Amino acid sequence: MKPELGLNGSVIAPSPDNGDAPTTFELMSGQPFVTLDRSFTVDGNRYSRKIWYLMRSATTGEGGVKVCVDNGNQASEHLIDFYPTAVFRHPLPTSTPVAVVEEYREAEVCFAHGANRAASALLRSALEKVLKLNGFIKGSLQAKIDEAAADGVITESRKKKAHEDIRVLGNDVLHDEYRAVSEGEVAQSLKYLQRVLEDLYDDRETVRQILTSKGRALTEEGSK
Repeated sequence: MKPELGLNGSVIAPSPDNGDAPTTFELMSGQPFVTLDRSFTVDGNRYSRKIWYLMRSATTGEGGVKVCVDNGNQASEHLIDFYPTAVFRHPLPTSTPVAVVEEYREAEVCFAHGANRAASALLRSALEKVLKLNGFIKGSLQAKIDEAAADGVITESRKKKAHEDIRVLGNDVLHDEYRAVSEGEVAQSLKYLQRVLEDLYDDRETVRQILTSKGRALTEEGSK
């Protein structure tokens, strides 16, 4: 989840000290420790100041910083940033190759910090890497995905999602004119690459046998 405002100026946010579970961060005092009095426009709305508050987790006691804009009162407060930034880590099969895991984890870090275009490009790259490691080495990424489905190691529905939510999104970032990438698009890309990795590595021995029977030359990297 993304940080959001709670009651009485609190923030509900994932806590790195609590396994990234949602935690309520409360105000250390009612007064900001930095106030910048000038006009700001956020999401099309104008505010008269930007303010920083010190926070403390009611669960773990860890510190935090709330950054928001308002018009001089809490009722108009709009949250624009919060620290610490927690990175949600999707569970991946233990036999997933290290290089693929590292690229996936880096995409999660980018996503947590709002670098959605960077996350999309990394996920496309991780998908192509894992397909190459499984013997799909010829042609475009589109062809590699289609061949993986034809060999039966990913499902037809997974093929569709790999094209739409990972490959095409990554191509938009790498090859097309600039456009903003939404949180929802990256969340889908993370989700369906996780599913592809589960297809390939949850029951690795069965997948290995299928690919070997198809004449695929596998590259078995170390897992993490």
